[in-house]
Amino acid sequence: MKRLILTSSSGSGLARSGLAELVISSSFHFEWGPLPSPGKLAAYFAARSANLGPGDHWSDWGILWPKGIKDRKGLSLADFCEPYDVIELWFDPAPRDQLQLVCLLDYLSSCSSLVRKLRLRLVASDLMIESGEDLAASEPHIHVARITAREFETAKLAWSAYRAATPEACVDLVHQDLSALLMLRPALLDLLAELPSPSTGLGATEMRFLEMLAGGFANTNALFHLRSLRRTFVFGETELGRLLDGLALGPSPAVAGLDDELRTIDRENHRDRHAAYLRSRLSLTEFGEAVLAGKEDFSRHNPIDRWWGGTRLTNDRLWRYGSVLTKP
Repeated sequence: MKRLILTSSSGSGLARSGLAELVISSSFHFEWGPLPSPGKLAAYFAARSANLGPGDHWSDWGILWPKGIKDRKGLSLADFCEPYDVIELWFDPAPRDQLQLVCLLDYLSSCSSLVRKLRLRLVASDLMIESGEDLAASEPHIHVARITAREFETAKLAWSAYRAATPEACVDLVHQDLSALLMLRPALLDLLAELPSPSTGLGATEMRFLEMLAGGFANTNALFHLRSLRRTFVFGETELGRLLDGLALGPSPAVAGLDDELRTIDRENHRDRHAAYLRSRLSLTEFGEAVLAGKEDFSRHNPIDRWWGGTRLTNDRLWRYGSVLTKP
């Protein structure tokens, strides 16, 4: 039986698990920045065209290509999947993975010849920290389910809601029956928590940064990598750095001590930015203490311009989320 695994960018260990002939990961991260256009997504899944750059086609993300398959890399993903008997989807509970899953299911819902081959693995742990050997050993204990119309419909609703120009559809969605995709509701709630708070203008991760600094953590390694202490799981290190930049480098900083060279180091120069973060010794400013205490609104003193799904958040268009969604 020929098996193919489609997974997230954190599932690279699956390539060394021996569980499938080939493992293909997704290249998109949907939790930061503007979402790719429908045209870019369509080109990503379609047969390769000459005008695509590196990383713009699904086949750029195959891991350990076997001999005899590389000549099929120009096909659409659907056509490439045809010869396989089973196509398994491995995505863990993190919001990044769940967004990639609903996007992929939205695409696969139109591939009628593949539907009977699709299986969804209910992965409860973080794929990024699992070795290939561990994944192979745990595979018999990871529940696998056929993908039916319920899973496709739930995924399509979620992907459409997240792409919308306001967060309203996502807020409505978490009150609906999402049991077809058991890990989706917690992921959506984590994403909604990253919308600006009604009282502070900051999302959950930014507020946890302030709380950790108030508790004596003074370096970025703690803020970025102590996930169980930070208790937010939406963003990767690059996005966490950008959130910290916003807290520390604006007109009214909430955080002091961030290396000033980060103002000028190119965003794509990850090596030098990483070194600058490691040099930083952080603390709360007086303003940061006031924000943490709920006495100041960060957004009233600093520029806001970032994306949440299809919603662009700016100072004059700041959707806020607490117990309810607050319109700008």
